[in-house]
Amino acid sequence: MARMVWYELRSNLKSLLIWTAILILLVVIALAKYEGYRNNPEMIQILESMPKGFLDAFGVRALNLTTLEGFFGVMAMYYYLMGAMAAAIWGANAIAKEEYNRTADFTLVLPLPRTRILTAKALAALLTSAAFVLLTWAISLIGAQRYDPGPDFYAFLRLEMAGMAFIALLSWALGVALACLGKRPRRAASAAVIVVLVAYVLSTVQALDERLDFLKWFTPFKYFDAGDLYRNGALDGGYVAITLAATLALVAASYAAYARRDIAL
Repeated sequence: MARMVWYELRSNLKSLLIWTAILILLVVIALAKYEGYRNNPEMIQILESMPKGFLDAFGVRALNLTTLEGFFGVMAMYYYLMGAMAAAIWGANAIAKEEYNRTADFTLVLPLPRTRILTAKALAALLTSAAFVLLTWAISLIGAQRYDPGPDFYAFLRLEMAGMAFIALLSWALGVALACLGKRPRRAASAAVIVVLVAYVLSTVQALDERLDFLKWFTPFKYFDAGDLYRNGALDGGYVAITLAATLALVAASYAAYARRDIAL
């Protein structure tokens, strides 16, 4: 099984490097924009003149963009979205690619039960997702060094990366589940990305009107909202429990479905 995990990790390397390159570009562009906000009270006045609903939708009103913590707090949504999409794609492709590449017959003749095959493939996707979160953390730290960040920044970034890790974990489980449960494996990754994007849109729409507050229960992007992390200084234990419970449910459904699935050879 270890060889299969290693093989899957190597096959994910190219896409991991592509996602990392996109991330580096995002951080470079964002920090260039931060130069215009840094220690600039006029930018605060401009932001305060904008509609509150717009600012809430992007988490700007709860954060001070002239500080490094506040600016990285706004970047959290981009981190979360990238981590979620990447993890969902890796989770889905780990299972589905054997069918749409017509290599399932080779895999299934290995002297391994289906549960171990699923475990190896899903584990490799999970490790790749974890590597992307760690790379995001490292790149953020490197980019922030020129601004002499203090202890508050490091503490907040740890929380932000923890939130990204939980969202990526749930998205990974979603991708694996859709690949195991769906009848069209070629569409599993795209379906997972669509679900992630819908969750992101719900998190944005929810902030526009207090009457839509109930929508926050349907999107993990609100579970680890950067503004809440900034104010509270800690993750919400209830949201963490919901995320872990949903992940376990999706993983259990994946194993149950994969064990009895008719796999196209």
